Amino acid sequence: MKNLSPALQHMMLSLLIGSSAVMLSACNKSAPAPAATQKSADQDPTEVSIRAEMGAQFKVSPIEEIEITPLLDIAGRIEANERLVTRIGASVTGRVTEVLSDLGEKVRPGQPLARVASHELTTMQMNYLRAHSAASQAERAVDRAKQLIQADVIGSAELQRRESEQSVARAELRAAHDQLRQVGLDAQAIDKLRENGILHPATAVTASIAGVVIERKVSQGQVAQPGDPLFTVADLSNVWVAGALPEQVARSVQTGQSVTIEVPALGQKMLSGKIIFVGDTVSPDTRTVAIRTQVDNAQRELKPQMLATMRIRGEPYKSPAIPAQAVVRENDRDHVFVRTGDLRFRLTPVELGTLSDGMRPVIKGLSAGAQVVTEGAFHMNNERKRAELE
Repeated sequence: MKNLSPALQHMMLSLLIGSSAVMLSACNKSAPAPAATQKSADQDPTEVSIRAEMGAQFKVSPIEEIEITPLLDIAGRIEANERLVTRIGASVTGRVTEVLSDLGEKVRPGQPLARVASHELTTMQMNYLRAHSAASQAERAVDRAKQLIQADVIGSAELQRRESEQSVARAELRAAHDQLRQVGLDAQAIDKLRENGILHPATAVTASIAGVVIERKVSQGQVAQPGDPLFTVADLSNVWVAGALPEQVARSVQTGQSVTIEVPALGQKMLSGKIIFVGDTVSPDTRTVAIRTQVDNAQRELKPQMLATMRIRGEPYKSPAIPAQAVVRENDRDHVFVRTGDLRFRLTPVELGTLSDGMRPVIKGLSAGAQVVTEGAFHMNNERKRAELE
């Protein structure tokens, strides 16, 4: 630039200064204003402001303390009353030769359900015959002793000995008779055995109560052992409805409370029962307490394993409560809109109790007197989401 004229140097310097000014101006226009950035950071996504003309769409009411009667809906199922259930098995070891009853069949007391052939049965019958023979001989020996003592042939000591033997023989005969009855031989069969000496090759597995066969674990040809449950018979005139209470509400349910029971399979018909059992322990897997209700079933409408719902009314208590329509579900939690100012509201998380007569008791998060949106909460939450997106 030293070789340039002063006029030309002045012109180039002016162009350089003007270009720098334009570049600085462009940089200032593209940079965000600090005030705008601060305003965006201060926005709270849980707050919403509504326009004055929208105020009529929402109803705001103070929280009041009311009397709550908790209504618990407990899922359950129909079960046979275990006090009226009998598991029936063979009384001797043997092979099943005949199955006489099937699943679902109604049976009466003493009805044969199956027959079992057993060597043990043969041995028991032989023991009975021996005991009967010994008892008969002991009776004849006593009769002869009485005749001989009258003839002064033997002394009274011999008569007493024979009478003692007679008592033992009679006891053994009764024991053998009882043993045959226990293994399934009826009185008529035992009489034939005693009179004719006819041995019975098989014994019957018989029903001990009237009811329905709800389980069968036997097939023809299998070997049965004493104690093996071959049949399960239940009297279904009275059944249980079993369920599980959440541990948080278990303390509000007591034995003897009345329960309303709804069984979907019976349509709109409602049944009544009483709680007969509330468990004393909590299941570690489900965090629930077992509960049972007893229900009459004279018409046999209730079948085991039917689904049911138990509705239990707990003890009334006073608590702040809000209408169910005031609750907004957000992120798997219950929320309500609390008024924080004129036409301003905040989405507030709360912990609520079980629905009762359209009201939800407040456990945590709000106190009596707080102003909350009781009508239009769902619409207000949509407005909040729309404002957050904008």
